[in-house]
Amino acid sequence: MWWIYALFSALFAALTAIFAKVGIKGVDTDLATAIRTVVILILAWGIVLFKGSNQGISGLSKVNWTFLVLSGCATGLSWICYFKALQLGKVSQVAPVDKLSVALAIILSVVFLGEPLSWKTASGALLIIGGTLVLIF
Repeated sequence: MWWIYALFSALFAALTAIFAKVGIKGVDTDLATAIRTVVILILAWGIVLFKGSNQGISGLSKVNWTFLVLSGCATGLSWICYFKALQLGKVSQVAPVDKLSVALAIILSVVFLGEPLSWKTASGALLIIGGTLVLIF
């Protein structure tokens, strides 16, 4: 079931790139990111409230809060850089290079989370890195 959500994530990420490229024409990318973030904030809290998931907020530990805040900071910085890259470059180049995050996530998951690295996963990461280098140079 996880892969269905992952495929939808990829689809929505692709749509994000297309919509953003059109939406940021003549707009400061930081302002565009802020607008996008407000929309996401409203959407996410709407879903949480609709599902009643907000009841779990009291059960969050300091570790949960710390790493969710760090994740939010990393996401915000990623979006700011992504929008600037989209404004300066082509979607067909920026979006695939942005997906270098997949290979980086694989490496970081092995180093920091101790996740096992299979030959298939390592090969996939190397292909992503290779493809990214082809697109950059």
